[in-house]
Amino acid sequence: MQNLIKDAVQLRDVTERDLPIFFEYQLDASSNYMAAFTPEDPSDKAAFMNRWSDILANENIIKKTILYNEYVVGNILNFIQFGEPAVGYWIGRQYWGKGIATSALSKFLDYVKVRPLYARAAKDNIGSVRVLEKCGFKIYGEDKGFSNARNEEVEEYILKLDA
Repeated sequence: MQNLIKDAVQLRDVTERDLPIFFEYQLDASSNYMAAFTPEDPSDKAAFMNRWSDILANENIIKKTILYNEYVVGNILNFIQFGEPAVGYWIGRQYWGKGIATSALSKFLDYVKVRPLYARAAKDNIGSVRVLEKCGFKIYGEDKGFSNARNEEVEEYILKLDA
């Protein structure tokens, strides 16, 4: 079954056509809660489009659209966060729990050769922590920060992928 999922997951460059779909996924309250560290107002489409315009223009950010059976299901990025190379992803909630994020991250790591590579996840976002660990990331440390989605300080794991 995992091979079927892996074969059905593809990555391609993000295009402007993808952005309305990404925005719709960002509107989901449960997704925002799990991600924790989200924009102050996820429903602000102008802010979303401005942020993505900056991302698309930045040649130092590797950005891929995640496809599952040729449908846009999310995105995955490599960027600099707190001075370190990091990875982050967003999958539409209806696609959680199917192995899509794990397959997408595994494939993305073929594009991103830099090591060490870091990721962060809210401690209670067990699914995301599990995805990262399945792809070789190990819990490296802990931090906390203010979560717009939860309107409170949230503890997070810092995960690291070595060579």
